[in-house]
Amino acid sequence: MIFCHVAMTPADDYATRRIAHREAHLARAVALRSRGYILAGGPGPDGRSTDVLYRVSDLEMLRRLVEEDPYFTGGVWTAYRPRPFSQFLEPWEQPPVVTDGSRQVTIVEGLTPDVDMASLALIEARGAGRMAFGGFFPSGETLAVMRTVDPAEAAKWLDETGLWTAGTLTTRPWLYVL
Repeated sequence: MIFCHVAMTPADDYATRRIAHREAHLARAVALRSRGYILAGGPGPDGRSTDVLYRVSDLEMLRRLVEEDPYFTGGVWTAYRPRPFSQFLEPWEQPPVVTDGSRQVTIVEGLTPDVDMASLALIEARGAGRMAFGGFFPSGETLAVMRTVDPAEAAKWLDETGLWTAGTLTTRPWLYVL
């Protein structure tokens, strides 16, 4: 199986355009999650980004899952960029769907020169309840969903391990919908 992060590009009128497609999009996403194809997804609080994490058998399947989504066919998402993980730590739980924006977390991204050691740090963060899930891309770049709304705290949890290249950790808020 391939674990893949997909960054969606929303339409300029995302907030209004999604209204007509939201119910069908959420129903489909929940169904795909129950079948194990979607691990998590949600928009940035400002509506300028959407991140969805998939588990698929191949990249053609990923293309179909994205391009058949009501948000994509309805023009709510105008483009997407898939990035397959080389290593991924799955979420331990499937939280309930939350569409009111109340489950806010922070996505931390950055570069590590030692994926094996950094992987242990992510396992420890997940065990401590600080990280929901995350992984590494072939370049050594990390994407981790940290269970805090405080970007400084989220970055500190990884930075204090000394396993990420200095100055490469960035943060952004995310609404963890499903």
